[in-house]
Amino acid sequence: MRMDREKTDGPMIAAIGRAGFKVDDGYYTALLITPERADGWTPPPFAALAASDIDAILGLSPAPEFLLLGTGTQLRQPSAAFRRAVEARGIGIEAMDSRAAARAWAVLRGEGRWIAGALYPLEQ
Repeated sequence: MRMDREKTDGPMIAAIGRAGFKVDDGYYTALLITPERADGWTPPPFAALAASDIDAILGLSPAPEFLLLGTGTQLRQPSAAFRRAVEARGIGIEAMDSRAAARAWAVLRGEGRWIAGALYPLEQ
């Protein structure tokens, strides 16, 4: 799926496919993305996800409004411990499947929203 890119500063997800996410000139199987940069990510098994696994996002200044958590091919809810640890830093969490999270990234960044994303692979 190709995505239309609106004029926005920072990395944008240009396409989503079985192999992952195309961001600017890179392709990532799993992705940590902020308004400042995109990085490949080696996420833990979903049930073991901890706040320390997204330190790059939690250290963003100013803190993002919320985290788009792309949970892979289907929607899953993160553990209560993960949710509490992230929310304790004043960051909300919006969990959705990774394709929906990538599309939401494009829309929300097109609006200039200061958000972050952690997207699990589409093939697991």
